Amino acid sequence: MQKRLYNKELLNKLLVVNKPMYISSNSYLNKIKRKYKNKKAGFSGTLDPFACGCLIVAFGQYTKLFKYLKKTPKKYKAVLWLGVSSYSEDIENIIDIKDEKALDINDIENEIEKLKGDIEYLPPKYCAKKINGKRAYELARAGLEVELEKQVMKISDIKLISYNHPFITFEATVSEGSYIRSLAQILAKNLGVTGTLSYLQRLNEGEFYFKNEKDLNPLDYLDLEVNNYTGNKQLLDEWEKNTNWKLRKKDNGKYIILFEEFLV
Repeated sequence: MQKRLYNKELLNKLLVVNKPMYISSNSYLNKIKRKYKNKKAGFSGTLDPFACGCLIVAFGQYTKLFKYLKKTPKKYKAVLWLGVSSYSEDIENIIDIKDEKALDINDIENEIEKLKGDIEYLPPKYCAKKINGKRAYELARAGLEVELEKQVMKISDIKLISYNHPFITFEATVSEGSYIRSLAQILAKNLGVTGTLSYLQRLNEGEFYFKNEKDLNPLDYLDLEVNNYTGNKQLLDEWEKNTNWKLRKKDNGKYIILFEEFLV
């Protein structure tokens, strides 16, 4: 008799996994699904295959909560490899490796400090953004022209960790949707050198840190106000029909309504 890989019972679960290098976020999610024997799961915040670190995963009904979670800003540790050029701005599609001039550590620190604030940039051509329904990286791999619109990322903090030529290691805390590969290219350009990312680790997403896949209580991580409801819980089935809800806060918006045995 064939062993069942997945359970039929609904699993509601929120956790942070530690994605290893050289596997896509989707492929690693499939491993997590098999580990917990449940098919209904998703993740928030794609990590590039060469990147590792914090990846928020939810099962069951908790997958509906992603857009309400406290998952920004995001903090990364990155290594810029000087003298290397790459189609994808990382070590997966290297074009050339050459000797690059050594830099003064004070110059590196000064240029890194200048990066704080709002920065306009072009996302990497090898990214998951869609162009006419196709992922940009699919078009780039097919040798097609990729035209992406400029974006703005907010760098709330960035600092130099070490410089061991030809490697510059730094940490950056950025807004959601930012590309550290693009940030590294801006830094290399400002330093007057070529370079590409050789390592990228996401340390945290907002209040989410990897803690050995510990079960997380969604109520501790929802970026929503709590609203008190004093009406009949059975009326929740007629939410859209009822216009006279007994809510303490009357302003339009999204709220958490708490009950003893469930939340809305």
